[in-house]
Amino acid sequence: MNSKITDYLDITPEVTAALAQGRAVVALESTIIAHGMPYPKNVETAREVEEIIRNRGAVPATIAVLDGRIRIGLDDSDLERLGQAKNVAKLSRRDLPMIVARKGDGATTVAATMICAAFAGISIFATGGIGGVHRGAEGNFDISADLDELSKTSVAVVCAGAKSILDLPKTLEYLETRGVPVVGYQTDQFPAFYCRESGLSAPLTAQDPETIAAMLKVQRDLGYESGAVIANPIPQSHAMDATEMNLVISSALSDAQNDGVVGKAITPYLLTKIVELTDGRSLEANIALVKNNAVLAANIAVKLSALAKV
Repeated sequence: MNSKITDYLDITPEVTAALAQGRAVVALESTIIAHGMPYPKNVETAREVEEIIRNRGAVPATIAVLDGRIRIGLDDSDLERLGQAKNVAKLSRRDLPMIVARKGDGATTVAATMICAAFAGISIFATGGIGGVHRGAEGNFDISADLDELSKTSVAVVCAGAKSILDLPKTLEYLETRGVPVVGYQTDQFPAFYCRESGLSAPLTAQDPETIAAMLKVQRDLGYESGAVIANPIPQSHAMDATEMNLVISSALSDAQNDGVVGKAITPYLLTKIVELTDGRSLEANIALVKNNAVLAANIAVKLSALAKV
């Protein structure tokens, strides 16, 4: 690790020990805590996700910026602080240096979490869904920084596909152009966050964590700089009807346009509006898919750790 980078990092003893011993570690983002769910559900979910990862034999490392320090691993008081704070910055690649320099607080998006995980040497990351090409991007050029980050930071992101508020065909085309592997886990379709299927084919497929871990090892051995998208469908028990969700999302997008919501505010606005329009069912679906992704990420991390020792 670059010695200058360590000047800005605080890694918990648990994560430090796991990395030194070559054990499995799974990174977790903090935007879902600060901007993705209401309190106290956000903190409860964060704790449960960390426990799921531990129970699968890996070490969780929730990532955030607190008082200008990049924190790799958070304790219970940190989770409470993030979960209740009202003015935590939402950090992507462009925002990270300024918030650190100002000694501020920030919750990491997919892109920023990937960057910080790579600083610490963590190669597996579990989240809800990645950002992507927004609907209407041909006119407003609204494309998430997550996609570029996936092309240049060697961290595999386990997710339930891209958020269904996005333009999924264009998102997949962008990832293809940038050379990012997109692997459907036990599915030949690219999942659409709340829905198990999007009608779009998954470019690659894998039936077990061993195959994914082997692919990631080959990527690493060949010197690929890109990450990977491991697209894990939401559990059937919590999957939502695609027709219903399309209507809900259209309504939420219309509200966002009427309210003048743009930029980084659009995703949390839409997710909150969708919770309202589905009477809370989308929030339960979101929690279920995050937990499901944590299980798969931990299983992949454990297998990848074992391969690295062979």
